[in-house]
Amino acid sequence: MNVLQVIPELETGGAERTTVEVAEALVREGHTAIVASAGGAMARELEAAGGRLVTLPLATKNPLTAWANAGALERLIRAQDIDLVHARSRAPAWSALRAARAAGVPFVTTYHGTYTARHPLKRLYNSVMARGDRVIANSEFIRDHIVAEHGLAPDAISVIPRGVDIARFEVTDEVRARGQALAKVWGVPKERFVALLPARLTRWKGQLLAVEALARLKPTGAPLPLLVLAGDDQGRERYRGEIAALVREHGLENDVILTGHCHDMPAAFALADVALNPSIEPEAFGRTAAEASAAGRPVIVADHGGAREVVDHNVTGWRIPPGDAGALAKTLQAAQMLDTGSRAAMGAAGRKRVMARFTVAALQESTLRVYRELLE
Repeated sequence: MNVLQVIPELETGGAERTTVEVAEALVREGHTAIVASAGGAMARELEAAGGRLVTLPLATKNPLTAWANAGALERLIRAQDIDLVHARSRAPAWSALRAARAAGVPFVTTYHGTYTARHPLKRLYNSVMARGDRVIANSEFIRDHIVAEHGLAPDAISVIPRGVDIARFEVTDEVRARGQALAKVWGVPKERFVALLPARLTRWKGQLLAVEALARLKPTGAPLPLLVLAGDDQGRERYRGEIAALVREHGLENDVILTGHCHDMPAAFALADVALNPSIEPEAFGRTAAEASAAGRPVIVADHGGAREVVDHNVTGWRIPPGDAGALAKTLQAAQMLDTGSRAAMGAAGRKRVMARFTVAALQESTLRVYRELLE
């Protein structure tokens, strides 16, 4: 197979990571993997995996550029004898759809997000992700969303969850040592119970809710968890300031750490006692929850979106009502009161669940199966 994947950029992100993982699987099985995008930090990983990058301005939403991109993609399809086109984002998907139809090759889409729409024009714009000859959803939640938004039959959608690199997140002695080194850099005391919230600093990820939960625990007089917010603000300095102001308002300066971007998430999970994913809006999949489980850490997630599919309540972690600071506070307290053995058992159950359902190998195998079925 000669497969062309189309994505705006190859910077950090779930869709970008999946693009590289699928390219790796294609090359490993003797196929050709080409990715069209504006490039980015992960281009080196793509090339190291044996894939090839074709640089086009696919991150733009300018209609004139999108039209030109369609022509460029059609020429690429014909020149490289592409068998199948797989689009992973809305703006370039319109260009890819036009190119694939003109060249007469199958068109696949992966619906990576919720893509909500309050206006018919926005719904039309989003609908390109439901126009593939095969449509892939990265969770059952997203499958149901596609059915509701675009009227596709459930059996017309292939559910292929995101994959987690199980080996990378295993907490070995070496990873544990990296975690201890990271704790020193961040100023995490050895005796503190650590609740890690790994996410970019954006309002819907729930950092303010986590700080509020800590504030609700303060009057109890019990030892507070140390809340570690590991994520870049990506230019959202005002929101970062809101978090800092709320921390000061409740006198939690010694109980909350904002680390900025973390380059070693396995080490970050190694130093944590529990991980948080309290997103205010539904996650399409819940990658950080799955990664925390792969690292053997219990996870507290908001009970909506794809994250609720990752966590088995009271077995691998806890699911709480979305946006409920009181419920998060109570669950944090319950997690802290568990003995080390009980938390380890929950973490082990979570890792087992991820190994059974959410591996990179399963994602790769399922995606290539979709390709084969279309081409056959």
